[in-house]
Amino acid sequence: MIGRWFLVLGFSVFGHVRLSGNAILQARVQTFESRFMTTPTELTVERERELITQLKQLRRQIDAELSRVIVGQKEVVRQLLISLMAGGNCLITGAPGLAKTLLVKSIAQLFDLKFNRIQFTPDLMPADITGTEVLEEDGAGGRSMRFIPGPIFSNVLLADEINRTPPKTQSALLEAMQEHQVTAAGRRYPLDEPFFVLATQNPIEMEGTYPLPEAQLDRFMFNVMIDYLPEDDEVAVVQQTTSRNFQPIKSLFSGETVREFHQVVQRVPIADDVIRYAVRLAAASRPGQKGTPDFINDLVSWGAGLRAGQYLVLGGKAQALLDGRSYVSSKDIQALAKPVLRHRILPNYRAEAQGVTVDSLVDRLLAVVEHPKNESVA
Repeated sequence: MIGRWFLVLGFSVFGHVRLSGNAILQARVQTFESRFMTTPTELTVERERELITQLKQLRRQIDAELSRVIVGQKEVVRQLLISLMAGGNCLITGAPGLAKTLLVKSIAQLFDLKFNRIQFTPDLMPADITGTEVLEEDGAGGRSMRFIPGPIFSNVLLADEINRTPPKTQSALLEAMQEHQVTAAGRRYPLDEPFFVLATQNPIEMEGTYPLPEAQLDRFMFNVMIDYLPEDDEVAVVQQTTSRNFQPIKSLFSGETVREFHQVVQRVPIADDVIRYAVRLAAASRPGQKGTPDFINDLVSWGAGLRAGQYLVLGGKAQALLDGRSYVSSKDIQALAKPVLRHRILPNYRAEAQGVTVDSLVDRLLAVVEHPKNESVA
């Protein structure tokens, strides 16, 4: 299979020659990845090559289509595309007015996916999200209960300001995010595939908010940070939005193609040494463990769990595919360390008093965790 990958992408296998036999680490990642295998039929070699070729040919067109409505934010767009291709959910943190809704809606249009948006408020109820049953009378005078699907029945769900609603309503998303289904009145209703939750948080106003519990935060693949644009980009936004209407984005893929991409991502080869590096990086963030750096023990009260290593590997595979490479390197793991770890590491009061941020802790982890000496694959 690995040889097929080098053939498909046009790479030579020379210079990438060894894949060690660490079955335990591979099994953990493969078990996790199987949850995203939503397409019942296995991809053929020919279809896999066709999808890879299609992605390579349309990679620049993807950027061109999105740039028609989104100015700048290249890294944010990239991280959202990676999560979409890997089948993960995203938490988006940024101040109001930074085009978070427009960005998510544009990506949904690009992949021809049904998009719904929910504005979370303190009085929002779980049934407002998942749907409810109503009593309906037929023409013969009989009565029956009919389920009316809520806005969660979509392909891309934007949960806007998710931390403004109580935990009871937040938990309504847990089953959908994890199981891709909704339970109402004792019946289960499967969601359309593919299904992604992109939730936003407002980091400015904390009054009247309900912080997401760690169990729910851990279900998000990335925590993507959106910051203000540089001056030149902001000028371009003002010029575009005050001089002409936005042109609609052309769909380049279909929902079924996205589901097939999930399988292609899982098949990207990765050396066991790179998997071990991702596992060590996540494990080094846990205080009180053997080999944990001193600064983690001093400044962190809770570290990343097993999902962190799994998402690092899965995201690295998606990034390699987007870059047209046939393997995952430690640089892919490093590039995704912050979006994967920043919502999984909980600084303690000492770190907050010293003004230490999670991103700075991740930078120090990347500096002290030993890089793999051999990243080659066979």
